[in-house]
Amino acid sequence: MGESVTEATITNWLKNVGDSVAMDEPLVEVATDKVDNELPSEGAGVLIKILFEKDQVAQVGDVIAILSTDGGSSAAPAAKEEAPIVASSATQTTTVAAPISTSSETIAIPKNGTSGKFFSPLVRNIAEKEGITASELEAISGTGQDGRVTKKDVISYLANRGTAPATTPAASTTPAAAATPVAAVTPAVASSASFMNIKEPIVLPNPGDEIMEMDRMRKLIADHMVMSVHVSPHVTSYVEADVTNIVKWREKIKNTFKQREGQNITYTPILIEAIVKAIKDFPMINVSVSGTTIIKRKDINIGMATALPSGNLIVPVIKNADQLNLVGITKAVNGLADSARNNKLKPEDIQGGTYTVTNVGSFGNVMGTPIINQPQVAILALGAIRKVPAVIETPEGDFIGIRHKMFLSHSYDHRVVDGALGGQFVRRVADYLESFDPNTTI
Repeated sequence: MGESVTEATITNWLKNVGDSVAMDEPLVEVATDKVDNELPSEGAGVLIKILFEKDQVAQVGDVIAILSTDGGSSAAPAAKEEAPIVASSATQTTTVAAPISTSSETIAIPKNGTSGKFFSPLVRNIAEKEGITASELEAISGTGQDGRVTKKDVISYLANRGTAPATTPAASTTPAAAATPVAAVTPAVASSASFMNIKEPIVLPNPGDEIMEMDRMRKLIADHMVMSVHVSPHVTSYVEADVTNIVKWREKIKNTFKQREGQNITYTPILIEAIVKAIKDFPMINVSVSGTTIIKRKDINIGMATALPSGNLIVPVIKNADQLNLVGITKAVNGLADSARNNKLKPEDIQGGTYTVTNVGSFGNVMGTPIINQPQVAILALGAIRKVPAVIETPEGDFIGIRHKMFLSHSYDHRVVDGALGGQFVRRVADYLESFDPNTTI
């Protein structure tokens, strides 16, 4: 489901117990913090047991269902008990996963606590790495399904471990010793933990107010945006670009392009092409931050924020945009936007972005202050293209004329992108737009 995905919510089973399932036939619909998707069956057989019901959350590595490839069901319970860390394919349920091996310095955490509480492989792995004992893990109050301890619960516990009252003999040490494990937490985890401890105000409704619960995607967006502002000090630079040549060129070729390619050409691909050129000129915009380490990205993968019919937002990614010509970028933009509107994006379609573009002009806005899409360090908002009076300089003198102009709003992470770099980058994008050749063939 993607390298950064740790859990998924079962949203719908497409097959019932007793149904026959063919290879690659859609079996279940799941929702992650990245995208909603159908999972195909990796084997052919009969669905004999569903281990996670609708709306339950499964951790990566959990068995979610069992298929019988020979029509029998006697082996199913044994498969469930012996293989908690296998994928949900039919053929793999007969393969027993090797027990987690631990060194002499690490105390293995059992999958079930003394009270019968289940600990997922992810939770056990974190606990073992951070030196959390089985008794400590047992004492953590879980917020997951049926009180299950989640990754967030463990991270929150680690953040408060040095100051919280001791709950087990192992934790009853001197203040210095108790604080030691916290130092082992990576900066990214520590930042996430402190972010989760932010206290939100409790707002009481007034008479007649309508109360609406956020849907799953809106909750994820809200968490991601708050986290981004918490992690990155945002700065925004603005530039106004004259795009008159682009507007006239598009009006001239759009009908021919539609007849030849079978799809529309919008301003977005032209703008993305200019952004890609500017990233090549200023590669330190195309980076990510991990603690005190800067990761300079080799690929240029442009995310484009796309509004969904539900009102939510998703960011599909144009992979290796620097290797595409204008026609290729146009087809990629149109294809991803269509898949987003029809809920057909795949997990890989929204992963790997290195720089994001958001078109606030499509809503009639002239500029904006976009929030960085972590773990990237910059994002560009494209304002509406407007006809405005402007001073036009010519060898014969200056005069006032009507020009098509737009604002570019560039938000960047001031930890690694200073004002000079952030401002020069967006100015270079504007330069490429203003120097667009109106005789360009496509």
